[in-house]
Amino acid sequence: MAPASSLSPRAVALLALAAGVVTANAYYIHPIIGRVAEEFGIGAAEIGAVPALNQVALALGVFFLLPLGDFVSNRKLVLLCITVQLLSLATMALAQSYSLFLTASTVLGFFTLTPYLLPAYVSKRVEGAQLGRATATLTTGVVAGVLLSRTGSGVLAEYGGWRTVYGVATGLMALALVLLAWRLEGRDGKAETAPQHRYGAMMRALGRLALSHPRVLLSGAIQGLSFAIFLLLWLGLGLHLTGPRWELGTDLVGGLALLTALNLLTTARLGRWADGLGPERARRRLAVLQFIGVASLALVHLHWLWVMLPITLTSIAGPVIDVTGRMTALREDPAIRTRLMTLYTTIMFLLAGLGSALGTSTYAAYGWNGIVLASTSLSLLVVLATHLAYRLQPRGEAWP
Repeated sequence: MAPASSLSPRAVALLALAAGVVTANAYYIHPIIGRVAEEFGIGAAEIGAVPALNQVALALGVFFLLPLGDFVSNRKLVLLCITVQLLSLATMALAQSYSLFLTASTVLGFFTLTPYLLPAYVSKRVEGAQLGRATATLTTGVVAGVLLSRTGSGVLAEYGGWRTVYGVATGLMALALVLLAWRLEGRDGKAETAPQHRYGAMMRALGRLALSHPRVLLSGAIQGLSFAIFLLLWLGLGLHLTGPRWELGTDLVGGLALLTALNLLTTARLGRWADGLGPERARRRLAVLQFIGVASLALVHLHWLWVMLPITLTSIAGPVIDVTGRMTALREDPAIRTRLMTLYTTIMFLLAGLGSALGTSTYAAYGWNGIVLASTSLSLLVVLATHLAYRLQPRGEAWP
């Protein structure tokens, strides 16, 4: 039986576009991190607080605000969050001190809920057999946002200065606000008819859900480690390729992100593949592919062009590891999906924040060798964790 207010593929694609615009905000910093540090007169280790606190704040925002998505209109939450983010981006574009820039970036992260509200919103409005495809479409939108943010950021900063990047981002958020105000429904199915629990009781219930769904927690940890690898790679590249070793421009560093455009073609297809194979089995294979890509970072010592190999392999594997992780939460009871996604996303971004801090501090202390060693170690942990998740799934579990 089709869900009420079933969404068409075109409608899902529009929501994916908006999710991509919101997600992009966290990644503009990657190719321009060295330039921002120079303007504010700080070092590589200190500028790392910007992406690190953004990710940690995102995790805290998800944990404390996202559970409201099961009880409050998703439309109201989304429009509130995007409005605050729009103001934060404008502040970042105009900030004359590092402390104000850092504060605005942190607030921006705390209210980045839209990409994590939308999967549960969409899952209640598509056929069960189409869940993997719909989730992959949303993930593709997010990936497109990450791709275009880094490419556009590098080019804009090279020719217009890094403040131009955040000025354009402010305009894009205004467009996203209009799009979502038009497209999102005011009512949210079961979420609107759920009992109005007190906030404290809701948070205690979230703790009980965590204890009763360990596979969702493990999936969040796996994706968190995978995402930390992504941040290590790109923050390291932003510092290494524009530094004294290669002295390349931010436009070229941003241009390298175009290599990840391949996953715009592969993510949805691999999402359908995961529908048939099962998330745990598919994720284990993708983790091995990711490890091969990360290990090839060592070749960058020979020439910076070798970075294309690890970027390509990790860009194919990384987004689908996320898709398979989300599938473990979005196959559960629709009434608790937003809260399960809260647990998944909180763990993911807490570990990602660690990856951001690790990336810049490791580069400051050990250079590119430190980035290679740290990311390879994290990738090995991902392989081991996906194997554990595969072994822990109940015997004879049917999928899909």
